[in-house]
Amino acid sequence: MPDAKRSDQSLSIQLKSLQIAQIITATILTGFTLWALRRILEPFVLAVFLLFMIDGLAGALRNRVPGFPRAAALPAAIAAILAIFGLTIWLTLDNASGFASDSAVYAEKINALLSLAAQHFGLRVTPTTASLIRELNPARFVGELAAALSHFTEGMVFTLIYLGFLLASRRGFAAKAQAFFQTQGDRQEAARIFERVRKGVERYVWVQTVVGLIITALSAVMMWATGLTHVGFWCAIIFLANYIPAIGAAIGVLFPAAFGVLEFDSVWRALVLLGGLEAVHFVVSHVVQPRMQGKSLNVDPIVVLLALAFWGALWGIVGAFLSTPLTVMAMAILAEFKATRPLAVLLSSDGKPYADLQPGE
Repeated sequence: MPDAKRSDQSLSIQLKSLQIAQIITATILTGFTLWALRRILEPFVLAVFLLFMIDGLAGALRNRVPGFPRAAALPAAIAAILAIFGLTIWLTLDNASGFASDSAVYAEKINALLSLAAQHFGLRVTPTTASLIRELNPARFVGELAAALSHFTEGMVFTLIYLGFLLASRRGFAAKAQAFFQTQGDRQEAARIFERVRKGVERYVWVQTVVGLIITALSAVMMWATGLTHVGFWCAIIFLANYIPAIGAAIGVLFPAAFGVLEFDSVWRALVLLGGLEAVHFVVSHVVQPRMQGKSLNVDPIVVLLALAFWGALWGIVGAFLSTPLTVMAMAILAEFKATRPLAVLLSSDGKPYADLQPGE
């Protein structure tokens, strides 16, 4: 009997090891597939994310705005999302011309800073903006920049195309679900998974948007008070960077402060601006955001950072923006199946991916 018991234990350990090896292999293969198909999947997943945003905004207009016409909710939500895209593009182009017109002033200020640095470190030859540009040889980056702009434009076009088709075909989703799942129980389970994914993503978008607006508004006051120019452009940068979890807002507020070094007559004004912007980010991110977010996402903080690194490595800036929503989706799906529920437990913050799921389910 002891030999049989040891044999059963050994077999159980081997099966668990095999299961872990299968999970690791499947993860590696999935990651490689996501990376290989990134040109196709990036705009599609971004379009799905925008669809969730549009549905969430349309639902808020229908349910929270008294007297708002239900038929006009979806068109109004689409118009609002497109207006935000248009405003961002306009701010970028409008301020790019302003930066270009003031380039001589910025070059002069950079030369002055380089001269001070050369005197401080005892350099024999004082570098200048022109010499640095010659050393960097910007011509070699032209091809990479053109490729990046081409990829960005291509991605935006395909995202809008995918979004249009998703909006056109969304009415048939329910009928397809009825035909795809044979039993009523399977349909209810699929509907439950989709509802959890939808609510999780909408909650994340809502919290990040409100937090981003608060940080952006307070940052605008700080920039205006210190006399920084191009405030609208920097506000757009700070607001969009906030959608990158954990580090986005902290990095976003660095750009206007760094630019202040070139624009202000005193470095102290730039340091005051940097301190004020970082204080705003710290207070909002560590006091306001946790209270708003609560346990709605229930994603472990270390998982948020790992997801940011993972999706950022696979899909670049698009992956960084979508890392948390994709993790929320993965946790919602993994929690529904007994075999993958341990993975959902690891992703969750409190070990309970969803409160209504019992351990024996």
